[in-house]
Amino acid sequence: MFRDRVSDDIYLFSSNRYAQVTAGVVASAEGAAVIDTLAFPEETLEIKNFVENKIGQRVLYVINTHYHADHTMGNYLFGGVEIVANELCRELMDTRGRRGLELARAQTPELARASLVLPTMTFAQGSLNLYLGKKTLHLFPSPGHSFDHISVLVKEDRILFAGDSMMPVPHIVDGNIDEMEATLREIPRMGLENVVQGHGEIVLRGEIDDTVKSHLRYLACIRRKVKVAVRKRDRAGLLKVDITDCGKSRIPLNGMVAELHTRNLLALYDRSANEDRPEPQPERRSRQ
Repeated sequence: MFRDRVSDDIYLFSSNRYAQVTAGVVASAEGAAVIDTLAFPEETLEIKNFVENKIGQRVLYVINTHYHADHTMGNYLFGGVEIVANELCRELMDTRGRRGLELARAQTPELARASLVLPTMTFAQGSLNLYLGKKTLHLFPSPGHSFDHISVLVKEDRILFAGDSMMPVPHIVDGNIDEMEATLREIPRMGLENVVQGHGEIVLRGEIDDTVKSHLRYLACIRRKVKVAVRKRDRAGLLKVDITDCGKSRIPLNGMVAELHTRNLLALYDRSANEDRPEPQPERRSRQ
């Protein structure tokens, strides 16, 4: 696992085993907050050990940016800790998350003892502030990647833990493209020093505007490609649309971005095709 210091008392952890998924730690004299967990128990335990033994703090909060297992699987390793998320995140973990855990246990021996631990502190609307010593963690909705998604702004440091709202390529299969665009447009207006992505490397201050613009161009591109495919009823043709055709590299996340791109196209096609399908008309009875 890779570890980096983002700012004073703020740390980044990145998995070497699954899609460069990231988690964060914000520390203070009063305790620490862990932002997301990692996919495998040994990696999350490394984070916990770092907080407790390397910097000598106790974990007060675990924040889940969204319900996906690669960001929540390690909740069970933090006993007695307040787990914070959007209310919808809790609901989705309690339904889709349970089914996903059963499948993961069957496929991955390391997860045989994993258990589902739901958020204990949630908010349904607006935002939520958590206070750690002199640091303020501002939790607010950032949907697009998923409907329950939140981001975490460390106000004093102007560092945004964006979760999967920021990735090397936007991923909308479980979310909504309009909401993703709206979420992305807000990021340059925040006056940030760094953005910690849900997967991949940190986006530095001088890179934020160009990265967001690139993401918005990408989303506009897949809209166009899908619109043409729907008109031609050519879903299979989207498999030939390379990620580079929409201005993105195939290299990030060890090439996994190409697969995410294809999933985006097919999911957007299916939604668009369903929207264009005429509503069934009520059956008319002939007069006797």
